[in-house]
Amino acid sequence: MSQIVRVGVLKAGCVGSLPLIEFLVDERADRTDVDVLVSGSGAKLGVKQCETTTKWLISQKPDFVVLIGPAQHTPGPTKARKMLVEAGIPTVVVSDGPARSLVKDLEASGFGYIIVDADAMIGARREFLDPVEMALYNANMIKVLAITGVLQVITNALDGLIQSLKRGRTLTLPRVLVTKESAVDSSSLTNPYAKAKALASYEIAKCAARVDSEACFKVKDWKRYVPLVASGHELISVAAKLADAARDIDKAGDSVVRTPHFADGPTGVKKKLMEKPQRVGAREL
Repeated sequence: MSQIVRVGVLKAGCVGSLPLIEFLVDERADRTDVDVLVSGSGAKLGVKQCETTTKWLISQKPDFVVLIGPAQHTPGPTKARKMLVEAGIPTVVVSDGPARSLVKDLEASGFGYIIVDADAMIGARREFLDPVEMALYNANMIKVLAITGVLQVITNALDGLIQSLKRGRTLTLPRVLVTKESAVDSSSLTNPYAKAKALASYEIAKCAARVDSEACFKVKDWKRYVPLVASGHELISVAAKLADAARDIDKAGDSVVRTPHFADGPTGVKKKLMEKPQRVGAREL
């Protein structure tokens, strides 16, 4: 191996793809070609929190950074992006649907991006959301993003950047607006009914994003917004059940595709439970 790639992950707030993102490229912690460095501001998105965590990550000299979190238009994440630009570190922003409004600005500043409309906002109203509800929501959201293919889109993009650096090539940062079709195309689901269920799961999650956004930012009467955020969480629960059903269809046909990483970086592929993965290389952007 000629190089260990240092991947920086900067977490600011939380979206569904955030809790597990650093594990997507090293799911068994045995890769010898990658080190992942993680810095996070917790739930808060303030300028002070984002500045502190970004400063530390820059000091670690990562080869590229993944900045992940919601509300990219707010002062905290905006400050983090400015610091990364000034440091000259290639950066990919991973965020939810509202970040679409920043696409032109992101491109003008040289950022890559992966924007996921189905990564729905949580129902953050005090009368409804407690720690248990927060955890259950994120568990369901992760399941939707995993099975519908969204997390595979992110994994492919990060693997491509890692392989480019290992081969000494100039990075081409991903600029991806994830759709239901592009997500499910990346999911490796094989049965057409499984794909249909995954498409439905993604669309329901997009609907939940609209409902929760309305309830958190537009509706002021608590007797109206509590049922709305509750319905948003019920939508994500249904989306997770559909995603489970989609994967179960492929399980029943022994056709679940698995793509583990080998220790030196390339991905493998297997299509039957009782077979060994075959090396197929790694996607490069």
